[in-house]
Amino acid sequence: MEFISVFDILKIGVGPSSSHTLGPWRAAQKFITNCIDHQELTSDARIIIALYGSLSLTGKGHATDAAVQMGLAGYDPETVETTKINSILEAIASQCKITLPNQVVIQFDPKKDIVFEESFLPFHANGMQFSLHQGDKVIRNEVYYSLGGGFISKEGEQNQSAFDLLDHTFRMNQRISDIVIANERIDYTDEQIYARLLKIWSVMLDSIYVGCHTNGTLPGGLNVKRRAMDVAEKLLPNAQYNNADEWISDIRASKPNFQNVMKWVSSFAIAVNEVNAALGRVVTAPTNGSAGVIPSVLMYYICFVNQDTSEDEIVRYLCTCGVIGSIFKKQSTISAAMGGCQAEIGVSAAMAAAGLTELLGGSPEQCTIAAEVAMEHHLGMTCDPIAGLVQVPCIERNSMGAIKAINAASIAIDRNPDDVKVSLDNVISTMWSTAKDMDRKYKETSEGGLAVAVNQIDC
Repeated sequence: MEFISVFDILKIGVGPSSSHTLGPWRAAQKFITNCIDHQELTSDARIIIALYGSLSLTGKGHATDAAVQMGLAGYDPETVETTKINSILEAIASQCKITLPNQVVIQFDPKKDIVFEESFLPFHANGMQFSLHQGDKVIRNEVYYSLGGGFISKEGEQNQSAFDLLDHTFRMNQRISDIVIANERIDYTDEQIYARLLKIWSVMLDSIYVGCHTNGTLPGGLNVKRRAMDVAEKLLPNAQYNNADEWISDIRASKPNFQNVMKWVSSFAIAVNEVNAALGRVVTAPTNGSAGVIPSVLMYYICFVNQDTSEDEIVRYLCTCGVIGSIFKKQSTISAAMGGCQAEIGVSAAMAAAGLTELLGGSPEQCTIAAEVAMEHHLGMTCDPIAGLVQVPCIERNSMGAIKAINAASIAIDRNPDDVKVSLDNVISTMWSTAKDMDRKYKETSEGGLAVAVNQIDC
């Protein structure tokens, strides 16, 4: 089976946006590596970066300019100490110099050398051009596209459908997660697969825990108040714990009613995206803007469904989520700049619904039913972040996506696949058609919807 690795769908990185932060960061890394490999960098070189389309229109709010500088300087989003990012950027801006990974120092003024071009490049709404100059001569010029989820443009991918996936599970008599693990064995041992996926869960859990224990306001100018901590404290007053595991034990012991379970799920999702909005470390799932859905649904299962959740279940959940995300990536888009928020929250809800359904004992067909139901009720959702920040309405949408995912799994687990009228492939095709028909101003440009209806001053 042609597939995208679960480790490509679920990436560890820095917020606030996978398409506007992680993708450009990776593109800058790739560009500077190419320059170094060809020995083209000297102290008198100049690098100019042009951002196009959505990267230009909402790039400031999404920290695209910060991301490309971090990438040029050789920092990796998976390992960089996030608390030092601002000081690194301040040093570049004040000195108008940047130290490249090969220790060559060149003149670099972010105000002049990062150009925000409002025009769109033809292939994708998230385009960027990196050029290396020596005097009046252009030594290297490369164009990249950020396709969502931290993916950088690459040609020649083969399509994969939900039908293909189900056919494979039928022929092999296996669960969806079994098929994913078998595919990952092409490149990794079972020990490596489990270790990497459990590390991904560790980062997810840490973002939930940090978000639920951090107050204050989010950066960016909207002065959005953090809410996850307030909700968590009200749900678990006077609790004494020292780490995330003890916190989970206390949540379980509190035996919350239905309403409070939903409040917990919402706070888990909001917590992750508050961390994301503050340039904290999260897992792209499948994008940064939708990073809270998948971890909050798994946290729901761990806290309220199966208090003896095993590492194997965590791995199976992430594998099932990952392959559903890869099908959306191949058949449509996971970029809000191309498809609106249906491509982010909608896809993440579909992924989480399928993963939860497998953990609940659902068949492969029921997993795809859950994914279809979750996406069906996100069709047409626009991307309209106020001030170009991944905050309003993005943070709350993760909460809504998580609740819908849980509901979709509940619906699917009781469905007979023979009675289903709409397949997952049908809804993915519809999503892509909707994306292409959607007006550009509703696709991560901040030119329509809430982005213009809400007066930024009032925020």
